[in-house]
Formats: sequence, structure tokens, C-alpha cells
Amino acid sequence: MIHRTQDGGQAFPHGGNESEDAKLGMTLRDWFAGQALSGVFRSFDGWGASDIAELSYEIADAMIEARK
Repeated sequence: MIHRTQDGGQAFPHGGNESEDAKLGMTLRDWFAGQALSGVFRSFDGWGASDIAELSYEIADAMIEARK
């Protein structure tokens, strides 16, 4: 079995097997971060790209935690 971090699994899963996991696309964490990115980007004018990306993933992590 492939070891996963707390990434929420695949955002858009489809039938497959464990050997195909790496080919299934973005994780739910990536999806959440991308969704948060637009709001973060508009709210924090003047921030650097790495700061915006970090905050987007912090929000995504909080969303995954809230789902438990």
C-alpha cells in the first residue's frame, strides 16, 4: 500500500488500483489550496507568492482537519 500524508486522498478519484494511485491527479489538499488561493490572493495584496501559497495550504490543512 502507498503511504499517504494527510492530503485528503484524491480530489477526483476514479476506478483503479494502488499501483495507479500516482496517476490519479491532484489530492483533495491541492484542490482545497487552489480554491483558497483566489480568496487569499485578493485579500493580501503585496504579499509574496510563497507567503500566499503557504497560507493557501494552511487553509487547506484546516479544511481537511475539519472533515474528520
